Amino acid sequence: MQPARSDSRISAGVIALAAIALLIGGAFAGLALEGAHDPSGAVAAFDGYLLRVARFTLWQALLSTLLSVAPALLVARALSRHPGFPGRRLILQLFTVPLALPAIVAALGVLALYGHAGYFAGVLVRFGSGEWPGIYGLSGILIAHVFFNLPLATRLFLEALGTVPADQWRLASQLGMGACPALRLIEWPALRTALPGVAGLVFMLCITSFTIVLTLGGGPAATTLEVAIYQALRFDFDPARAVVLTLLQIGLTFVIVALLTRLGANTVGDANLPVAPRRYLATGKAETVMNAGLIVLALLFVAGPMAATVLAGLDADLGRLADEEAVRRATLTSATLSFLSALLSVTLSLSLIAARRALALRRREGSAMSLLEHATDTGAGFVLVVPPIVVGAGWFLALRGFTDVFAVAPVMVVAVNAVMAMPFAIRAVRPAYDAASERHERLCLALGISGWSRLSLVDWPSLRRPLATGFAFAMALSLGDLGV
Repeated sequence: MQPARSDSRISAGVIALAAIALLIGGAFAGLALEGAHDPSGAVAAFDGYLLRVARFTLWQALLSTLLSVAPALLVARALSRHPGFPGRRLILQLFTVPLALPAIVAALGVLALYGHAGYFAGVLVRFGSGEWPGIYGLSGILIAHVFFNLPLATRLFLEALGTVPADQWRLASQLGMGACPALRLIEWPALRTALPGVAGLVFMLCITSFTIVLTLGGGPAATTLEVAIYQALRFDFDPARAVVLTLLQIGLTFVIVALLTRLGANTVGDANLPVAPRRYLATGKAETVMNAGLIVLALLFVAGPMAATVLAGLDADLGRLADEEAVRRATLTSATLSFLSALLSVTLSLSLIAARRALALRRREGSAMSLLEHATDTGAGFVLVVPPIVVGAGWFLALRGFTDVFAVAPVMVVAVNAVMAMPFAIRAVRPAYDAASERHERLCLALGISGWSRLSLVDWPSLRRPLATGFAFAMALSLGDLGV
């Protein structure tokens, strides 16, 4: 089963890759040209301090990924097993809020709960030998990262479970399959397919964390590469050192994500059309209680910092702020830029997903992936390890001699936010697209359906909800961004 050699999906994917390469490559070119004037910073970057920073960066990112992804697997399965759980839709909507929160706001919410003078300080002090010291340092970083990434991973795993064909649930129900066999034979294959991508995404978010580490790190002992890059540009203005640190961060992330990818499995869809509505298996009393407990604990953990933030916000004069012209103008600007960023992000993401699938179908069984297929598979994910401040500073330096930088700033904000949100959109859409392609590819080839006709008539029913999820992720990220 091979698509035509002139498959438009591949052309769209090449255009998307070129846009990403131009954005990142142009930024690095601007920094490299500026750093070439004084390359001493690049040589001085390799010292004992860099080794300590790199070690702590990897350690906190790996711990944060484990503490975010492992519970998310359980919570996603619990939500999938109980579609009638009270407030389920509200819980899923609440799980999108952390993405829209600026990191500094979330950090202050975490401090309001677990800090030295937080709401829980009186309770937590009973578990220690003296006064509650607060959560500055590694513990605070981990709590904040889990707050951000547990809801994200849960939603992505839930989307992966949603790609299980309805016929499999129908057959499992007819066979009276229990919870453990259903997990092993139906749910785990879908989760295992999504696991490397989700874990890699969370790892990249944690290794590039900036505001959280700066706010909750508590000192030089908790410095990460992202903070060191910021220091090199903001305080020392040493572009050469910033480029070296960024390349080191990209290299470390590439190694970890490559290892995670090797643990994954190929996406396997079902060639049968779903002829019956999904039937969820009956759950026993013990499983119901356990799943309900998992959902409630996750809800309390995520809602806690947000509730603390809301309580602190109620002390402010909200009415006066709402009447200010500057606030209304900023709200309109944020909504417009985030909408455009989300639209561009979803478009580019779908182009890469479709190109990857077309290249995979064209490849002969048993042959190695081509460089282009590798690029469409992982290219968008690695933009997360390029700090937004590097992209912004690089383009500022590259354009300042040719045009008014501030006039093109909105375009750069939309482009950078769109590209930075692509990994989220891809993880939300790709499982559904691959599953739909597995079912419909032969029929579309036989009938000659391609391009817009295929998207609107064949793929749209399967992709509508995942695309909406990806759009929501991208828009929320753009609304909550401070780095660009």
